[in-house]
Amino acid sequence: MSISHRPFTRRSVLIGSATLAASLLPLASRAQAGPELRIGYQKAASVLVLQRAQGTLEKRLASQNVRVKWIEFPAGPQLLEGLNVGSIDVGYVGEAPPIFAQAAGAQFVYVGNDPASPEAEAIVVPKDSAIKTVADLKGKRIALNKGSNVHYLLVKLLEKSGLQYGDVSPVFLPPADARAAFERGSVDAWAIWDPFLSAAEKQIGARILANGKGVVDNHLFYLAARSFVDQHPQVLASLFEVLNERARWITANRDAAAAVIAPVQGLDVAIVQSALSRYPLGVRPVTPEVAAAQQRVADVFFDLKLIPKPVKVADALPARPITLATAK
Repeated sequence: MSISHRPFTRRSVLIGSATLAASLLPLASRAQAGPELRIGYQKAASVLVLQRAQGTLEKRLASQNVRVKWIEFPAGPQLLEGLNVGSIDVGYVGEAPPIFAQAAGAQFVYVGNDPASPEAEAIVVPKDSAIKTVADLKGKRIALNKGSNVHYLLVKLLEKSGLQYGDVSPVFLPPADARAAFERGSVDAWAIWDPFLSAAEKQIGARILANGKGVVDNHLFYLAARSFVDQHPQVLASLFEVLNERARWITANRDAAAAVIAPVQGLDVAIVQSALSRYPLGVRPVTPEVAAAQQRVADVFFDLKLIPKPVKVADALPARPITLATAK
């Protein structure tokens, strides 16, 4: 096959230059637009829901030429999958999903956590149930979201009551399906977190059998892609500044915050008020003590063969501690 060599003319150079310029326009546009912060959240994440509703983060990051995109997930395990495949840059989940995700080879970094909130998760039973104590759960069917924070809660509550994990029959369902199963009596109990917990109490009279107080920490974590942490530390710092500002505002204006959050979550204001009362708010860097507590969660899950291999939480900590100027 022969190749024809045509001479370069002024016209061909101009046409080629125009074509090149046109091809670079999308790249130039993206460069001018700046980076994008993609946040994975759940409707239960009140501070993030409030930020999205009020646009506070967008206003703060506009000065850095950063766009914000919000992506909703039904629960932590699905959010972690999104983080692992690169659909989001930062996510907010309970203590158990990162353990399952890390055991499955997911790549992420713990960048911060909220204070412990043990009363924001519980095992509930129907109000007229004959089940009165956790020990009564032996042989019973318990609905829960596999790999979520309440998975660890169930394990520790059973242990405290002298039962083993194998003494009950877990039924793995996401929150909406779990509630439906709970209401029609397909399961005997339901391990769930707020605001679903408060909704079950107020709407269908669910009775709390036991919550996490004195049993688990129930830390909520902010996780990020390691590449995002390395490339955009200031964006992350700005995110946490706004998170702490909104957390302080919620704490001081709980009723007003509930009025903003409730329509977004599709819940009554009273339910959101109840949920907010159980969540201490304010992101801070992950301390060695919190990391050690998270390691204990990982060890328990491995001992129970809930994860296929041991997990070292330290492998998912940032190379340098995250500095949060406004963390208290």
